Amino acid sequence: MLELRPNCECCDRDLPPEATDAMICTFECTWCADCATNVLKGVCPNCSGNLTPRPVRPAAALARHPASARRVLRKGCGETVAA
Repeated sequence: MLELRPNCECCDRDLPPEATDAMICTFECTWCADCATNVLKGVCPNCSGNLTPRPVRPAAALARHPASARRVLRKGCGETVAA
């Protein structure tokens, strides 16, 4: 079952369970579509996997399987690291 994290790990934007612009990787790292596209260029900085739209859990299922309330932030998201 997907965790459905409540925020973008880059900009901390709220991403409620019904958000249609949430993106995830295979490890459920969660990003808003803007950060996923413009900052991360479609690649998860945590696992190097691709980012795909997060499915929306139907409201009826949320009652039995609520979304996570744990906020995750990635320090330095979008910063360029000198080689």
